[in-house]
Parts: sequence; C-alpha cells; structure tokens
Amino acid sequence: MECGGTKFVCATGDETGRLFERKEFPATTPVETIGRALEFFGGLAHPLEAIGIGSFGPVDLDPASPKFGYITSTPKDGWRDTDLMGAVRRATGRPVAFDTDVNAAALGEARWGAAQGLDTFLYLTIGTGVGGGGMANSRLMHGLVHPEMGHIRVPHDWGADGFAGGCPFHGDCLEGLVAGPAIEARWGQRGETLPPEHAAWDLEAHYIALGLATWICTLSPRRIILGGGVMRQAHLFPRIRKEALALLNGYIQAPEILERMEEYIVAPALGGDAGVLGAIALAVGEGG
Repeated sequence: MECGGTKFVCATGDETGRLFERKEFPATTPVETIGRALEFFGGLAHPLEAIGIGSFGPVDLDPASPKFGYITSTPKDGWRDTDLMGAVRRATGRPVAFDTDVNAAALGEARWGAAQGLDTFLYLTIGTGVGGGGMANSRLMHGLVHPEMGHIRVPHDWGADGFAGGCPFHGDCLEGLVAGPAIEARWGQRGETLPPEHAAWDLEAHYIALGLATWICTLSPRRIILGGGVMRQAHLFPRIRKEALALLNGYIQAPEILERMEEYIVAPALGGDAGVLGAIALAVGEGG
C-alpha cells in the first residue's frame, strides 16, 4: 500500500519486483479509503503473505509506542490519529510492515531502481507535500521520529516572492514554498498548466536547491532522487542542478557533484511505481 495524501495505490507483487494486481483511488476519509484498500486485498487472485505500507505522515514508527502504525499530526483533514497499520492488520490477519511513503519509495529505488548499489542516498518527493527519506549505511532513515525534510526552513526571497507560504504549521518552510498547493496559491493556477518559461520554475528550483545544498552538506548522500508530481516537470532538473552547484560554490570536492551532477540529482528509475514497489519490498522483509 502506497498511502499518499492525495491517492492510495494498492498492488501485489513478489520479491523480484514484479507487479500483479494494481489499483489506485483517491484518499478521501479514513473509513472509505482504508475500506477500499481492504476490498482490494479481499479479492486477490494470488495468495497474500504479508503487507507493506508506505504512508504519508507524520506517522509513529516506534514499535514500543501505543500509537505505532498511526498517522499522527497530519494536516490532512480527518486523518489525524488514524490507526492505519492496525486497521489493515486486524482485517487481513497478515504480517504488516510500516514506514513512511518516502522511505518506502527509497527502498524500492534501492532494490530495483536508481539507488541500486548505494549505501547512502536521499529520496525526496515534491507533490501535494514535500517528504524526504532514504538510506544511511544501508538502513532506512529513522530516529526520534522520522525525517521531516519538507519542514526545514530555507531563506525566503521576499524580494522575488511575496507569497507567505502554505504550510499550516510553519508558513514558509520548504513544503510551504514549493509543494503543489503552494505553486497554485502563489500563481493562481496549477503547476502543470504553467509553461516552462514561467517565472515560477526558477523560483521553485532555487528553493529546492537550497534544501538539497543543506542535505548535501549535512548528510553527504551519494545520490539524490527527486520524485513526486511537481518533479514531472523535467525542465526543473537542470535548473535545480545548476542552482545547487552554485550554492555549494566548490566546497564539496566530489567528482559526482563537480563533474557528474546530471547523475547525482536524478529522477526515480521506477517512475510512479517507486512507492508501491517499495511497499512490496517492505512486505517481502516482513513475510520472511
């Protein structure tokens, strides 16, 4: 299960990354949306061994917590304190693995995509919100809670951008400045309707590159993968690479950055299936 703030994707597959059944539907209320997921799992043509869930958040990933597997302080209406993992486990009776949607997508890319062979990398999704995850020393990133990369503070260029930001918690954090709803609120139309030469995209690239430069300096990833609906604008990638290179200003002396930036900041090799394939990889681990 890839559980996003806008849509859910349910699929079945195996340890080779092969997909069998697949279905996607809008994320409405918890009762309706989880119910549709359970209907999918109840009508499978293949036997079900385990389920992996990659969910939008914030989520509780502490197995010792009474709210393990919950979606917690999300701004998505009606979803706060939803026991997502528990509802699926009780209804199916199967082992369930649970992580963030971005960590799941990172795992999918590590197993079958653009991060194969890398022990440390970042996966960012920029869409309805901004989420970040990845691996450090071949382990998915966890800690006190889990990475919340979309909510870092980046310098707000008030001279070029009078938009106050769209995050209900922080206003002009990174998510509040670059997520899809922020683009629409700032410019009065959805990002996919804006032409490549629109001023929105240089501003978007600048803010995203500020975040990437921070993580390059602090986490030293071997590659950065940028997914999500906003990043379907392929012209953003060269803009972001150029901005990130300028911001780093020669300080990080690594040929991957100085000479091969087009191989360092990349799109997901698995495309739109990165998240659901990562959830399958989670399930493979849970099912043994």
